[in-house]
Amino acid sequence: MHAPLRTTTAALLLAFLGIGACTSDQPTTERSTSPYYLTSGTPKKPEENRFSRTVITEGLREPMELVVSSKGLVLFVDRRGDVRRYDPATQEVTLINSLPVVTAEGNGLLGITLDPEFEQNRYVYLFYTPARDSIRLHQSVSRFTLGPDSLDYASEKVVLEIPIEMEASAHTGGSLQFDTQGNLFISVGDNTTPFASDGFAPIDEREGRLVYDAQRSAGNMNDLRGAILRITPQYDSVAGSAPYTIPDGNLFPKDGSQGRPEIYVKGCRNPYRMSVDPATGYVYWGEIGPDSGVDGPQGPRGYDEINQARQPGFFGWPYFVGDNKPYLDYDFATKTVGDTFRIAEPVNRSPNNTGGEVLPPAQSAFIWYPYNESTEFPEVGNGGRSAMAGPVYHFDPDLDSEVKFPAYYDGALFVFDWMRNWVMAVFMDEEGNFERIERIMEHTQIDRPIDMQFGPDGALWMLEYGEAYGKENPDASLVKLEFNPNNRPPVAVAMTSDTVGAAPLQVALRGGKSYDFDTDDALTYAWAIDEADFKSDTPDAEYTFEKPGLYHATLSVTDTSGTVSKSTIAIKVGNTLPQVHIETPRNRTFYWDSDELKYQVVVEDPEDGTPDASRLQVAFHYLPQGKDVPGMLIGHQQTSVTKNRGKELLESSDCKACHLVDERTVGPSFQEVAAKYAQSRPIAQLAQKIIKGGGGVWGEHAMSAHPQLSVDEASEMVNYILTLAEEAQVLRNLPAEGAVPLKHHVGQREAGTYLLEASYTDGGGEVIGPLTNSALLTLRSARVQAEEADSLVGGQVFSRGELSAVVLGGKQAYLMFRQVDLKGIAQVAYRLSAPKVGATIEMHLDTPDGPLVSSTSYESTGDWQKMKDIQASVTAPEGLHDLYIVFVRTEEPNDQLAALDWIDFKKARSATAMR
Repeated sequence: MHAPLRTTTAALLLAFLGIGACTSDQPTTERSTSPYYLTSGTPKKPEENRFSRTVITEGLREPMELVVSSKGLVLFVDRRGDVRRYDPATQEVTLINSLPVVTAEGNGLLGITLDPEFEQNRYVYLFYTPARDSIRLHQSVSRFTLGPDSLDYASEKVVLEIPIEMEASAHTGGSLQFDTQGNLFISVGDNTTPFASDGFAPIDEREGRLVYDAQRSAGNMNDLRGAILRITPQYDSVAGSAPYTIPDGNLFPKDGSQGRPEIYVKGCRNPYRMSVDPATGYVYWGEIGPDSGVDGPQGPRGYDEINQARQPGFFGWPYFVGDNKPYLDYDFATKTVGDTFRIAEPVNRSPNNTGGEVLPPAQSAFIWYPYNESTEFPEVGNGGRSAMAGPVYHFDPDLDSEVKFPAYYDGALFVFDWMRNWVMAVFMDEEGNFERIERIMEHTQIDRPIDMQFGPDGALWMLEYGEAYGKENPDASLVKLEFNPNNRPPVAVAMTSDTVGAAPLQVALRGGKSYDFDTDDALTYAWAIDEADFKSDTPDAEYTFEKPGLYHATLSVTDTSGTVSKSTIAIKVGNTLPQVHIETPRNRTFYWDSDELKYQVVVEDPEDGTPDASRLQVAFHYLPQGKDVPGMLIGHQQTSVTKNRGKELLESSDCKACHLVDERTVGPSFQEVAAKYAQSRPIAQLAQKIIKGGGGVWGEHAMSAHPQLSVDEASEMVNYILTLAEEAQVLRNLPAEGAVPLKHHVGQREAGTYLLEASYTDGGGEVIGPLTNSALLTLRSARVQAEEADSLVGGQVFSRGELSAVVLGGKQAYLMFRQVDLKGIAQVAYRLSAPKVGATIEMHLDTPDGPLVSSTSYESTGDWQKMKDIQASVTAPEGLHDLYIVFVRTEEPNDQLAALDWIDFKKARSATAMR
């Protein structure tokens, strides 16, 4: 939301043109009367800031699923095969086994659950792709025994095997859940490649196209794939007996005469996460849907689904999607469209079908939504889709817990979307019918949720996958989400003056920015460095590390009620960051025509002594107008660089889940795309590809559609991506000292930005390994557009046609440009218009009333559209300064002073002044 325009600014517009926490062990006071814990009447909706998110551990390897025992033990798995345990008694996370798994095509260790009698028998069930049999590939649901210190791999009892075709794509399913009757539910994907179907139904019946036909799996009643299975494991089966039995009430008879008796739900595409409501027995799952962003001749566009099964049934795939929107019987050989599939009596006539032709009636999705806005469920937003279902929450008024979720969510289903980064609560009536859906924790940071479960204390445990698919993300975490009904916990904010250095290293510890939402709470502070046996009870402290090592400084903040919050910072002692400087005799902010950059990179490192030239890297980049600093440079100190709308659109989209700037993940890197299309520049074609989705150019994985984007927005994204091709053409491996001509901007319609980057990696210390530090010198055009200001007071950016300017008004309106070097600059020119009155333009350093280095007056031009150039001399100071361009008029009228187009910094005539 933009703040309302002031009256003067609104008038200018019209004239110019003609937007973590810890649990307390104390019981809650007055719990019975808390508006959050009411069991009758209307419970109070909780405020956003009553939820807290605590990171238990991070840096996981593609976390998949978690389970919480009745005593609060948390077990969770990652796709690479690791099984980890969080012990609430010790608050420690340990690796308890690592299974050998096949990880190709999205396979691996995918699911985990605990036996209903886990506290007695210690049985753990895993869904994984074992690597022990490379010829007979399959998914395995196996039972293991959890020992005191590890998961016993030798104890494995295979319960069920599901054959798969490895050449098909990553529709694996993999979620496990027990109901209250001891029945095990297993979600299984359709194991089908969708990319040759243009985002519609994959029903390719041609010979040799087996993995492109989901009728062989999800539509085949004799196949376990594309289904949710329900079996009852047998714990004490003797040799030769079945490891499971079939419970009453599955979709087909136990004799297998109509289909596999293990099937409870059929017609699934990729039911990645599911849950079973212990109160009703209803099964919920998220269904990740097909990719088409538009309706087509073959049928409807793609929808993701949240499904509810109150009883066994066929849920439509690959013949229906969403609320039973039917596909048409498409012949891939002749490319002709046949009849629409019938909801009441779908028929599977595929030659790859080994079951009956006539299938059960199709059941509608519970919630469904496409890439763009949903008419039925507008709350879910738009963008990429990966719908998943979490648990149903049941509020227990007798549970003595200070962190349990409130009665407001009693009976609500918690659902989440991996791509859209939201968590929603779905409210239902007593029969389970949909009533409404609400987002929770909207302002809480969530990094791609992939599983969640309520613990015995009523708090919500969640696995966060992290930013990019298929990678070991540093932000991949196990977190705990707690509700604070009465006292809200403080928020500890630990800061230090240094986090790395040679011994002895003196560090200032700062905790004064910690805070509490309950403003009347008094906070107490405690610093501890366990490895150094140091403690302090003040918010700010000092400590000197005498010996090399890796230390952890922890700040504990306690409020009046005794609730504690902690924040920890790692401090590395034993090596000093190398200091890297780029020296130049010229101006450090601007460039001009017929210019060059003379430079010298200076490295200082006390441990290395004389720097090793082989460890120094120097590169020179030219960034065209509108192109921001690429991802590889993010984090360096730099002066202002032109903002880029295409990049901003890209950053705010779901594209980063599958594409990185310079590294291939699910899809190609943006630099690969840029290199492929930089010469031909098919912007319109690529923009349509972003909007409509598709595949086949970069392999089997299809790109999601983005129909919510306009053609203009998609074109802006393409333009930004194509500029990344120039990263392959930069000057690299430059010497530590030299000169480069600044000529790339010549002949361009708009000037860009030059960057000289230098980085040095030292030799490392005895305890702390090599450290890298960098320096960046940025040069921008000396003609600076007014709208590029870093700060603007008393003005607004307005555009008409190709003209864009800053309109200023008030007693003291100004623009601020951060960290500008005026070395060698003798004059400045302002291009502006002033319809009513004249004023004075002053240039101040560091503050609006700081040292004055330039001043000039101008008269009215008589009209907003009548521009003229105003010249002023400059007294150049030393060093970098924040530069304030202040418009001064003390007498009335002063509400419409000027429309400023650009500022041109002019160098002194003497060449020696710049070189």
